[in-house]
Amino acid sequence: MRSFDLVTVGHFSIDFIRMKNSGSKPTLGGPPTFVSLAAKNLGAKVSVISKVGYDFPKEYYEWLIREGIDLSMLKIVKDALTTSYMLIYDHNGERRLILKARAPPINPDDIPESLSASVIHVSPIAHEVSCGVMKRLRRHADILSLDPQGFLRRFGEDGRTCLGRFDEPEILSKVDIFKASEREVEAATGESEMLRAIRRVHALGVSIVIVTRGERSTLLSLDGKIYQIPIFKSRVVDTTGAGDVFIGAFLAEYLKGDDPVWCSCVGSASASYVIEEVGPRGFKSRSDVYKRASQIYEGVSAGKGL
Repeated sequence: MRSFDLVTVGHFSIDFIRMKNSGSKPTLGGPPTFVSLAAKNLGAKVSVISKVGYDFPKEYYEWLIREGIDLSMLKIVKDALTTSYMLIYDHNGERRLILKARAPPINPDDIPESLSASVIHVSPIAHEVSCGVMKRLRRHADILSLDPQGFLRRFGEDGRTCLGRFDEPEILSKVDIFKASEREVEAATGESEMLRAIRRVHALGVSIVIVTRGERSTLLSLDGKIYQIPIFKSRVVDTTGAGDVFIGAFLAEYLKGDDPVWCSCVGSASASYVIEEVGPRGFKSRSDVYKRASQIYEGVSAGKGL
């Protein structure tokens, strides 16, 4: 049996990050990278279900192995390209995404019958996960977590990316934990007022809703209350993957039975370190993360929101 604490399902990405007037060079990205590294950094046993193309650099593969990420369920497709994005940040920190290449979708038969996971986090980035895959994954996980970004994205002929509606909202009935950005929650629900949007996600059966809001506090909603989780003020270099790091760290702590509010503070702390460097290189020691999380915890506020 393949047994893990956390399995991330979605595509790796080769990211070309352009900040202000600087050039760009390829960087390893995608949720399987950032979620897995954040959780592994906090002691979780992690793996991924993903597909990449023949162009996926060998040094990326070897580095992930050295970092302790199980890649036994990663499939390298010889006649395909790895999913790739150009990420362009303007002077205000706003990000534009341009899809350059897309790897083949993940299919139900890519999920081993022997798989057992405490939590499976589904985070597609370019429609590589279907409702059928979600149903199959539900059978293999005690907890199913979702970042809906890849379900919501729409692509122009030039690869330019925008957000659309959730075509299959019934997927949420299979989900225990839902994490999305503020814009993604609005797109997924069609609600521009955040409390109503969060209420709609809960109504579909989701127990915990997490809404990341960039430089503003993250919202954690459960048991009829909404908690505001502060953002640690750190030096921002590259925000790519920050949301993935947040949920990876959150889930690693949540599996230990910790209070979701504390788990969110650990997620916020982990993300605050990663944004201080370009790519998946800014991870600090567990003690450093917990120290910063303790400072964040002191600033948490709560109220009856729903």
